[in-house]
Amino acid sequence: MITVISGSNRKGSECLRFARLVATRLEQHAGEEVKLLALEDIPHNWFFPEMYDKGKQDPALTQLQDDFILAADKFVFVIPEYNGTYPGAVKLFIDAVSVRQYKDNFTGKKVGMVGIASGRAGNIRGMDHLTTVMHHLGASVLPFQLPISRIKELMDEHGQVTDAATLEAIEKFAREFVGF
Repeated sequence: MITVISGSNRKGSECLRFARLVATRLEQHAGEEVKLLALEDIPHNWFFPEMYDKGKQDPALTQLQDDFILAADKFVFVIPEYNGTYPGAVKLFIDAVSVRQYKDNFTGKKVGMVGIASGRAGNIRGMDHLTTVMHHLGASVLPFQLPISRIKELMDEHGQVTDAATLEAIEKFAREFVGF
């Protein structure tokens, strides 16, 4: 199973739009299930001081971990640029699920990265930072990372990505990741 993680907990973010597009392309090429985990849609009642104590995690977080993290062989993180890196919500989620079954979460699994930004760098720095975290957790990261820049210019008035070069790049990324 492949889990695509939309890495913003901001409601109505552009991140989810791009994550859905990536998930759709992966579904077209993968011979396995693709699930989308939108951080903006998950309950956030698991964020409290004792969240790092084994046995005190919220059952909703445990269920998310079982369904989207432990069950997956591969992950694609679609991460927007927040303050020159990836959102803290992504790191908080990774930290929270790492309390339980640490080695089973990411060790030996494969990860792809898509960075999005309203600026011109496509969150290259954020993808680099998250790559370092994933390597520390024992995951293999696809060398072909996809930075998508100036995202507002890539969409039509309805918010649909219409830029041909961007759609082609996402298609290429999906094919590369499925073969990884």
